[in-house]
Amino acid sequence: PGCFGYPLSIFFIIINEFCERFSYYGMRAVLVLYFKYFLQWDDNLSTAIYHTFVALCYLTPILGAIIADSWLGKFKTIVSLSIVYTIGQAVMSVSSINDLTDQNRDGSPDNIPVHIALSMIGLILIALGTGGIKPCVSAFGGDQFEDDQEKQRSRFFSIFYLSINAGSLLSTIITPILRAQECGIHSKQRCYPLAFGVPAALMAVSLVVFIVGSGMYKKVQPQGNIMVQVSKCIGFAIKNRFRHRSKEFPKREHWLDWASEKYDKRLIAQTKMVLKVLFLYIPLPMFWALFDQQGSRWTLQATTMDGNFGAIQIQPDQMQTVNPILIIIMVPVVDAVVYPLIKKCKINFTPLRKITVGMFLASLAFVAAALVQVQIDKTLPVFPTAENSQIKIINLGTDNATIKFESDLQPVNVMSMESTGYMTFETSQLKSLHITSGNKTKTEPIKLSGGQRHTLGVKNNKTDIIVKWLLDNVTSKPEEGNNLIRFINNFPDPVNITMGDTSFETLMSLSDSDYKLFPGGRKDKIMVIRNSMNCSVTSKVFGYGSAYTIIINECSGETLKVAYSEDISPNTVHMAWQIPQYFILTCAEVVFSVTGLEFSYSQAPSNMKAVLQAGWLLTVAVGNIIVLIVAGASKLSEQWAEYVLFAALLLAVCIIFAVMAYFYTYVDPNEIEAQLDEEEKNQVKKDLNFNENQAEADSRM
Repeated sequence: PGCFGYPLSIFFIIINEFCERFSYYGMRAVLVLYFKYFLQWDDNLSTAIYHTFVALCYLTPILGAIIADSWLGKFKTIVSLSIVYTIGQAVMSVSSINDLTDQNRDGSPDNIPVHIALSMIGLILIALGTGGIKPCVSAFGGDQFEDDQEKQRSRFFSIFYLSINAGSLLSTIITPILRAQECGIHSKQRCYPLAFGVPAALMAVSLVVFIVGSGMYKKVQPQGNIMVQVSKCIGFAIKNRFRHRSKEFPKREHWLDWASEKYDKRLIAQTKMVLKVLFLYIPLPMFWALFDQQGSRWTLQATTMDGNFGAIQIQPDQMQTVNPILIIIMVPVVDAVVYPLIKKCKINFTPLRKITVGMFLASLAFVAAALVQVQIDKTLPVFPTAENSQIKIINLGTDNATIKFESDLQPVNVMSMESTGYMTFETSQLKSLHITSGNKTKTEPIKLSGGQRHTLGVKNNKTDIIVKWLLDNVTSKPEEGNNLIRFINNFPDPVNITMGDTSFETLMSLSDSDYKLFPGGRKDKIMVIRNSMNCSVTSKVFGYGSAYTIIINECSGETLKVAYSEDISPNTVHMAWQIPQYFILTCAEVVFSVTGLEFSYSQAPSNMKAVLQAGWLLTVAVGNIIVLIVAGASKLSEQWAEYVLFAALLLAVCIIFAVMAYFYTYVDPNEIEAQLDEEEKNQVKKDLNFNENQAEADSRM
């Protein structure tokens, strides 16, 4: 049965791939935030585990290929590993249900180790599944075509690549939206079970679709694994060379020729070609080390940025969608426009040059990321060290006030109802302060514990200057674009305050509430009940990631008057500033990744494709391991410096690769194959002649 000249079975395979990629990329998109906010790991541990997982996903394909070629065949391998995969996704989803261990129902899991254990089991199963299937699905698709359908086959691989990107695009948009929902049985929090559950469901769909098509597939019997043969051949050559290391044995042209006692000429010639390409792969992992940080470091960078795009609010993990969107646009544009233009300019843009340019662009992307990081760092608050204290003054009275710390410091003037920013002092230097407001003065001793932020409330209430010390117990910028808000009651009597749906405790006169969390980017109604009278006002629109103290001043009629004091400034660097780095990195991917595989296939015989694909995936795995090593060993406290370090490393590797590429000579495997065929024919003729002559000689005797 066929359709548009394609075997019908192809459509099942493409739908299967789409669902599988949706499932994988969706889960991967929210993974680093799940580690950070749900398992409560810090940035570095989250990044480390994320890259360990990705590395595993790219190591297991070698296993999958060997199982498929030597033992189960592609069809059975895909089915059995898909089952493992689906179970892994389901376990992942269960591990993120916080009501599983949340006995006291406060909205955060009580027994974190249970969740960690479950999610690690889930991730290991997923790595086995996705990796094991990866080499089989595309090859199984290729098997469906007859030998005379070369054109359809190559078209199939393009559609296949497109379905991968469509799957990853949709899931990187949808999964973060699911994550941002509120859900839960007893208490509401971010909906990770849904964000992991939908990929699990799609994986199940993918499996069912694949099995339904079962009757139509052409199933090729396992032929034995070429990787195993190649490794044995190399191993034997090395062993044999080592045995004959003394001077009396003649040298051979290439060290692989030492395998000729046991292996035929053809396998040796093919292995030489493969090794030549694999040698060029050695510098490539550095590219993947940078590329795969989109899902870890860049996503964490986005959490400290402002995601307000007017009508829509972008989640940090959604910024990754810029990559698949651009890929879908750029691959056709580069093929149809950019390469022909370069050709017109009489530049010979060889595959190896393309790969070199790809590396250079990726290191540029990291320079861009570092520049953005420097801008972000300017907006991040600086908290006091252990020896210092930070003080901010709020004037709650109607007269202006002047406050003088220690004799040698400048006096600080604060207008009525205004506040200063935080000022940093050495705690040991702060002994007393002197306040002048209206016609009154007051001197107070100071006793502060170091390493903290304090707010000093000053109020001249016509009889005395009241001095109120408040401890500001915010020690970090609010995560995920939330805001922290607290109130100071500037009425003479107690009040009850609600803001939006959140009510604060009853506040005595001139005391402060605790900070409470509010979602970013919106305004809420502030309502105050005082002596059973209520008055209200709508707050200003708060940004993302800020902390404010709101001073409740007076009620005129039903309208409340409030003043705002900013404790931590909101995220002001816009997420759109990440687009340039994503754009440059996507350009790098287009010239690097697409070219890399095509080049490998063009430089080695067709039966060796599996070995090269394994080598290519191995470079991705090693790249992710490099991130672990560099990020672990560098001990750089500044994130921008780490980006610059990666950019510099890749630039160095890029130069090394350019030199290697310069000395590389391109080969045509078909020519070499033809030569081998020719030699074999001649050999057969010689043998025949030899045998005839032998026979003649025998008959004469």
